[in-house]
Amino acid sequence: MGLLQPARGPHRPRRRYALTLVTDFNGLAPDFLATVAGKRVLVRSDLNVPLDGGRITDDGRIRASVPTIKALAEAGARVVVTAHLGRPDGAPDPAYSLAPVAARLGELLGAPVAFASDTVGASAQETVAGLADGDVALLENVRFNAGETSKDDAVRGAFADELAALADAFVSDGFGVVHRKQASVYDVAQRLPHAMGGLVATEIDVLRRLTVEPERPYVVVLGGSKVSDKLGVIDNLLDKADKLLIGGGMVFTFLKADGLEVGKSLLEEDQLDTVREYQARAKELGVEIVLPTDIVVADSFGDEASARVVAATDIPADALGLDIGPVSGAAFAAALADAKTVFWNGPMGVFEQAAFAEGTRAVADALTRVDGLSVVGGGDSAAAVRTLGFDEAAFGHISTGGGASLEYLEGKELPGITVLEEEGA
Repeated sequence: MGLLQPARGPHRPRRRYALTLVTDFNGLAPDFLATVAGKRVLVRSDLNVPLDGGRITDDGRIRASVPTIKALAEAGARVVVTAHLGRPDGAPDPAYSLAPVAARLGELLGAPVAFASDTVGASAQETVAGLADGDVALLENVRFNAGETSKDDAVRGAFADELAALADAFVSDGFGVVHRKQASVYDVAQRLPHAMGGLVATEIDVLRRLTVEPERPYVVVLGGSKVSDKLGVIDNLLDKADKLLIGGGMVFTFLKADGLEVGKSLLEEDQLDTVREYQARAKELGVEIVLPTDIVVADSFGDEASARVVAATDIPADALGLDIGPVSGAAFAAALADAKTVFWNGPMGVFEQAAFAEGTRAVADALTRVDGLSVVGGGDSAAAVRTLGFDEAAFGHISTGGGASLEYLEGKELPGITVLEEEGA
């Protein structure tokens, strides 16, 4: 089945289309691009970037979205980009406007990007109608409409009908949202001829390489604040990895499970038994769990905190652990030295503050030296790489979707992917 099908009315029935891949993981497929000239192509991108007022502080997701948008525009499509920013609770909120993103996207594309001041209303309709072949428009924050995230299929579907009426085809290229059953991710794909964008296809290809016969040695590095955020990943990867390195705030639950004092550090008491079960299972499987042997602590959290290094076995009762120590950083780097596959998700400490950034820096630096596939799992890890000044090209892959990556690695189905793969009329 070809990608482009005759358009139906705004209340078109829910019809599923066979998946057409836009990419072969090396670029956009020429046979797809040959079909889009003069067509209105709705692209769901992930442009959820951090803002300081109206200033974008990290444009990584915008840059990652450019190749698919640019290729479609160069092929003569009339590109209509939809995306979200933050959680505006289903109503317009100037603090979450995509206007700054439209300006930055235009700079990266080297051409103006028309901006619609609403999602599916008069401005969106006029903006799309005014596009010429090769032009690009960005609709206002899709979450300004409550239908985007509604749990009611009918409400969500009604909004998807309005989005679909703006286009002739749909390209899903926002990997950071494919784990959400939302109108612009899931329901629109049921209403329009659809395809998987290059960014999403690349992400899925990389994640499959982490879960299906990964090249060994395979090392998983987990950090961040909570063990509970990573339980599914640990559970699903424990029998696939050779080593599991644990840092960040979650390490203190592991240390406590071993009977150690953790002071005022982050601790999930309700996860202690689960951690002990994972430790026992790892021992049975021959998987090495590596914990830090030294910790950077302070008496309080903040820029004025006085940092010092203590042994992991000697954390003071009144201290707060905020990073792995230098000995542990070197040990983690050594554990990664011969790895052929590495997945890293979660910083080793509070990297935003210089006193607690060195553990994360040590891990990031070690990943740049991996002779194989090194994957930075999105979210705070990707932000840390950029904040600490690393060349993104030095890593095998930096994911644009932390939550989506984790859910895939947990073995969960991602609605925004499964809907693209469903066949039949």
